[in-house]
Amino acid sequence: MRPTKADLAAARNATIDDVIGPGLDVLFCGINPGLYSAATGHHFARPGNRFWPALHLSGLVPRRLEPYEQHLLPSYGLGITNLVARATARADELSPEEFRAGAERLRVLLTEIRPRLVAFAGVTAYRHAFARPRAVIGPREETIGGIAVHVLPNPSGLNAHWTLPGIAEEMARLRPGPGPA
Repeated sequence: MRPTKADLAAARNATIDDVIGPGLDVLFCGINPGLYSAATGHHFARPGNRFWPALHLSGLVPRRLEPYEQHLLPSYGLGITNLVARATARADELSPEEFRAGAERLRVLLTEIRPRLVAFAGVTAYRHAFARPRAVIGPREETIGGIAVHVLPNPSGLNAHWTLPGIAEEMARLRPGPGPA
C-alpha cells in the first residue's frame, strides 16, 4: 500500500533499521532515507528508484527483489545502511555535521561487521561525508577502516545522468572475483 501524504509527513525524521548480518560481502550505503522509504520502513522503496532492478540486473541477486524483501539481502551476502539515519524529503536538508557524524558511525559499523567492501549509492554522499570533493563513480583507492570502497551512481529516478543498465553495470563490478581482463 502506498503511503498517504499524511504518512509521508509523519515520516520526517524517522529512521529505518540497517539490513545487516554476519559475513557480508557488500554493504550498500545510501545518503539517508527519503520520506517514502521511511513511511514504508524499506530502503530504496520509492517507485522509480532503480536500486532493486539494478541489483538484479547486476547479477548480485538471482531475481528482482521488492523493497519489502530487503530482509533477504544478508542471505546473498548483502546489506544496506545510510550515512544519515533521519528521513528527509531531500538530501540537501542534511547538514555538514550530520554527514560527518554519519561518516564516523559508518566507520564504527564497518569495524564491527567487516564486509568485503562498502558501496556508496551516490557520489554526493561520499564526497560530503569523507571530504572527497573530486570523487567519481567507481572503486576508490582509499579504504574506510581497511574496508574497500566503491562509489555507485545514485539509483534515484531523479538521476537522469545514469540509465538502469548503466547503474546495473556499475553494480556488477562489485561482484567478487577477477576483474575484466
